[in-house]
Amino acid sequence: MGIYDRHYIRDQPKNPRGPGGGGIRAMRMWSINTWLIVICVAVFVVDGFLPYRWMPMDLTIMVADVDLSDLRVGTGEPTVTLSNPRTGKPIVGKQTVIAIQPDGGQVPVGFRELHYMPRLQSYLYFSTALGFQKFEFWRFIGFQFLHGSLSHLLFNMLGLYFFGPMVERYLGSKRYLAFYLLCGILGACMYLLLNLGGYIGTSVLGSTVQIPGLLFNSTATPLVGASAGVYGVLMAGAFLAPNAMVLLFFILPMRLRTLAYALVVLAFLTILFGGSNAGGEAGHLGGAIAGFYFIRHPKHLHGFFDVLGRADPTSHHYRTKGAAARGRAVTKPGARKHSTNTREVDRILDKISSQGLHSLTDKEKKILRKSSDRHG
Repeated sequence: MGIYDRHYIRDQPKNPRGPGGGGIRAMRMWSINTWLIVICVAVFVVDGFLPYRWMPMDLTIMVADVDLSDLRVGTGEPTVTLSNPRTGKPIVGKQTVIAIQPDGGQVPVGFRELHYMPRLQSYLYFSTALGFQKFEFWRFIGFQFLHGSLSHLLFNMLGLYFFGPMVERYLGSKRYLAFYLLCGILGACMYLLLNLGGYIGTSVLGSTVQIPGLLFNSTATPLVGASAGVYGVLMAGAFLAPNAMVLLFFILPMRLRTLAYALVVLAFLTILFGGSNAGGEAGHLGGAIAGFYFIRHPKHLHGFFDVLGRADPTSHHYRTKGAAARGRAVTKPGARKHSTNTREVDRILDKISSQGLHSLTDKEKKILRKSSDRHG
């Protein structure tokens, strides 16, 4: 892609492989970016072997005026309404909602739509209905490791493979993981806000009035994929190495910054004009905005894992404890040196912001790498 020709990307430390422990040691030395790729691929492969299950995709649609307050409600067996013409596998189904009367009689009162989904995907995918209405907050992270097809997985993993190492090297491992997950979370938030806006707009103004830029698909429509995190990584790469040459579709050469901003503009226009993948592009746009912000303000990434408290040895609890211990120490020259290093790192970050990563000298890059290693 052109980026790996640069020495600050090429000079990665080699994994030590001692006698008898090379495999385990190599696994411990895997980067966070490598682990993200491995987990995404593993989830996709494992889900392909697990049995599918029916998942309700919409609120129940009532077709009979029946008071259900004193009745038990049950559901009938799913019936397939749409199948994949190539594989014959079900895609969409319908399930009858039944009111069970005191005498045992059953009265059909409505129905709900079902989707036939892979097992892991059914537990982890994100939707407005599940993330907002049912407060299943784990889905804000879970959906980032799911993919709808092999091509979907392939393109996202290529993005992580080419651009992730550069961003992780700059941020350090822990901050990179926080960066990636936050980009995905904010991608889901963007999707949720636009979808919720479309739902409210339709409820207030009617289905015939659609406000440009909002999403009017069902609030139960699934959102899956690592794309939001990948777009955040891409925006970070455009900040760190704006003039690096990449090959679009492995054919068309262009600068990384041009590619990143072109994709963001495309995502915005697709949402504005209601394109076929407007929901996915909403996630892309949210991830890109998060990546644009956090790569310029990496200090805000430190608190992401502090919710784990003492379970995380790099959390705020231990940083505060360590800072107090350093304050009690009598190493005044060391403290002055740390303060000087901090000012130097701030100066280098300002230089990157104004001139790009390519403008740094070898000495400045070395200082930045040491700082990332300390905070990673």
